[in-house]
Amino acid sequence: MPTDLSPTARALRAMEVLQNRPGVTAGELAACLGVTERAARRYVGILREAGIPVDSARGPYGGYRLGRGTRLPPVAFTEPEALVLVMAVLNGQPATDDDLVGAALGKVIRALPESIGRQAAVLREHASPAPDRHAARPDPATASALVAAIAARRRVLIAYRSEPGNEWEAEVDPWAVVVRHGRWYLLCHSHRAGAIRTYRVDRIRAVQQTAHAFQPPGDLDPVAALEENLGTGWEFPTRVVFDAPLAEVSPWVRPPMGRLEASGDGCVLVGSTNNPSMYAQEWLATVPFAFRVEGGPELRAAVAAVAARFTAALADHP
Repeated sequence: MPTDLSPTARALRAMEVLQNRPGVTAGELAACLGVTERAARRYVGILREAGIPVDSARGPYGGYRLGRGTRLPPVAFTEPEALVLVMAVLNGQPATDDDLVGAALGKVIRALPESIGRQAAVLREHASPAPDRHAARPDPATASALVAAIAARRRVLIAYRSEPGNEWEAEVDPWAVVVRHGRWYLLCHSHRAGAIRTYRVDRIRAVQQTAHAFQPPGDLDPVAALEENLGTGWEFPTRVVFDAPLAEVSPWVRPPMGRLEASGDGCVLVGSTNNPSMYAQEWLATVPFAFRVEGGPELRAAVAAVAARFTAALADHP
């Protein structure tokens, strides 16, 4: 850091460090400013005299941090940052001025300096993302309520409606919200089922935080746990046996299809689904190996319907 900075410049630099590194110690702050610890404390005092609340705590986990209510300087974007922000929004969900995402993006672009905002506006106007038919944007209030409960580690009561239209309530320990391929999922422990469950956030109709606290697993990997449990807990059980080794079948099996395990010379896929027709047509039909469906009856009926349709397509007609 330059040594010829004025005390005011160093105090502003100290504020920037406190903003970006809450809990920074006097020694760390001194190193960032290129001064002694005594001088660093003096700059903290200058900030406090200027009315900027700076809290401090002693001990191994202590340090300085900006207090609540601090008025931070305006956010500034470089041109690459602004363009990447627009690209991320368009990639995640096509945005128009009629929805919240489009309105928020418009405000950000209008607040940018002209030289930067002009390029961001041109990119937004002339980039035309195709909507992802599998994506599902949840209610922001619902997502916010779930995230608040996760942060507070409080059990919630959710009202849920499945794709077929069945509705129920369940008390769950919300572990994490995971965004996967345009869909938002709640990873939780369901006390109703006594097991780990994944619920689509866009199908959660209501969230009520309770007074019961919970502790998530210490080694929780939300993404890995979601992938492992996407194919469990749904309404219709599935069991499919493949006449091919697990190593060959595995690349064709998606996590929502269930868990694939070796079985003799082949492998077996065990899971569940709330949409047997989709399971048969969009998932099983794409696997290029011989298989037989041992269960459940809903999936067997769905596969039979697909087979009859393909058989009819090859029948001779006068």
